[in-house]
Amino acid sequence: MAVKIIRQPKKIALIGAPTSAAAMSPGHERAPAALREAGLVARLQEVGYEVADLGDSRTQISQPDDEHPRARNLAAVLAALNDLRPRVEQAVKSGALPLVLGGDCAIALATVSGVRRYFRHVSLVWMDRDADMNIPANTPSGCVDGMVVSHIVGRGAPELVRFWGEPPLVREPDVALFGVDRLDPSEDAMLVRSPIRRYMAADVLRQGAAAAANAALERVHVSSHEFVLHLDVDVISADDFRATNYAAPGGLRLEDVRQALEVFLRQKNLAAVEVTVYNPVLDPDGSGAKLLVELLASAFAKRLEALAASESAAAPTGATAPVEIAPAPESVSSVAAAAVNSPVPAAPSAVEPAAVESAPASSEEPAESSQPESPDSPSEPDTPAL
Repeated sequence: MAVKIIRQPKKIALIGAPTSAAAMSPGHERAPAALREAGLVARLQEVGYEVADLGDSRTQISQPDDEHPRARNLAAVLAALNDLRPRVEQAVKSGALPLVLGGDCAIALATVSGVRRYFRHVSLVWMDRDADMNIPANTPSGCVDGMVVSHIVGRGAPELVRFWGEPPLVREPDVALFGVDRLDPSEDAMLVRSPIRRYMAADVLRQGAAAAANAALERVHVSSHEFVLHLDVDVISADDFRATNYAAPGGLRLEDVRQALEVFLRQKNLAAVEVTVYNPVLDPDGSGAKLLVELLASAFAKRLEALAASESAAAPTGATAPVEIAPAPESVSSVAAAAVNSPVPAAPSAVEPAAVESAPASSEEPAESSQPESPDSPSEPDTPAL
């Protein structure tokens, strides 16, 4: 059965993903609680949003895993994804904008697949110091955090590639890497052959953050596709922010990141936002959490201003048009099926059930089968099962 998802521009569905399973050390799992304690909900409310806090998925903590040096802690990574995905689906269905607080970068697989449940074509803007395009066959560390984009576009460990039943989750031409400043040799070689768009930090600084952000959005077709925005906070230079495992000087300054965020957040087709890799262990006085809260609040305030101006120009009556979407069938993958069928706690009343209405079944193709493989995507040899 199709549903009408009525976007709620002033509503945010907050979801915590307290996991460090894909990282090389613990700490990231504390981020959702620390950002809440730093006043994130109150600040979003102050700038004009209704915030429904949907709580946290189950905590997963990084552990030593010398038995699987090519993809460490894979079972815990999958457990985190299976628990998070249906929560994102619930938020998307409500019409509110999901804001997912990680956690490690691997949560993107659950965020994007939760959005794909209701939208056939999804693009991805990846704000990160690293490309995260290693695979188990060439990883220097076995850290799954450094492989997430590869798995999203269909390469890597079979258990993660097939988290969405019919990979890829996102086609390579619909991915933009933004603010990248560090590439392993294998990643550089991969990008030479890939249609993935990359906006290196030096190029962003030369062009200007807002102009580069607009260019990235145009290249990944956000005027016609929904898109997910991934913010790894290590994209911010250590000159301005150090509470992350791989902070380093250079790259984008805080003001550059703010300008880019404002461009990305004001897009009407933004389907979800995730914030990852803040580590409270490295932020004993909480100043890093407060900086991130203010960064997000100011950028989200600009989103409301832009959407209000757009609504006023396009719909003088103030009517909000529903979006009719045919949900994807449950994945044929046992992993994905577990995610869809995982129990989800009831949402707080701030996410109104009335935002979703039944409609006659759509005659369109199911979402999972309607996104063809990119003809210009390079082939990759199969990766042996771990």
